[in-house]
Amino acid sequence: MMIAISHLSKQFGKQTVLHDISITFEDHTIYGLVGPNGCGKTTLMRCICGFTKPTSGAVTVGGRVIGKDSDFAPSTGIIIETPGFLPHYHARRNLSILASISGKATKERIDEVIRMVGLDPDEKKPVGKYSLGMRQRLGIAQAIMEDPQILILDEPFNGLDKDGVWDIHELLQQQKAQGKTIILASHSASDIQQACDVVYEMTNGSLHLVNVM
Repeated sequence: MMIAISHLSKQFGKQTVLHDISITFEDHTIYGLVGPNGCGKTTLMRCICGFTKPTSGAVTVGGRVIGKDSDFAPSTGIIIETPGFLPHYHARRNLSILASISGKATKERIDEVIRMVGLDPDEKKPVGKYSLGMRQRLGIAQAIMEDPQILILDEPFNGLDKDGVWDIHELLQQQKAQGKTIILASHSASDIQQACDVVYEMTNGSLHLVNVM
């Protein structure tokens, strides 16, 4: 599902966080946004999702203008900042509660995505006792469980060891092969370079093309 951004700017008070960004994200492609914390990556993702209203410009997702035709980006799986879960419930219970909102993910699908990210759906350990890497894996399971056409993942490799990073790389390639539009953001250039087809660097609220695989 195509995402088209046209002359997007965002200001908080007198500070310009995003400056006149125009870019298109297409399907069957993994895009990377790399840059230091505070450079505007997360704000751009929040504008795409519909969580933050731009000061000027427009975001169009699947032909729908966000904030006009639709409040939020349709068919989008999201991790922005730290994934939040109910700490006293186990993984399956957390995802079941989230799935009950839309009713799109069955119990079988929930178990499937938990396995896909390298966790055990029968594990009864509460999420509050998970390591950071386990919580990140569960966050990715949450993002993909309703089989969205778009994935927007902020720092998806945060807290993962080498094997975990490899597992998520493989998962992202599988999602790409299904025709998904995938946008990743990270402060780590090496993680982004390895995972993505097209890489942009964000500096002072502007995007610059770094690499096309």
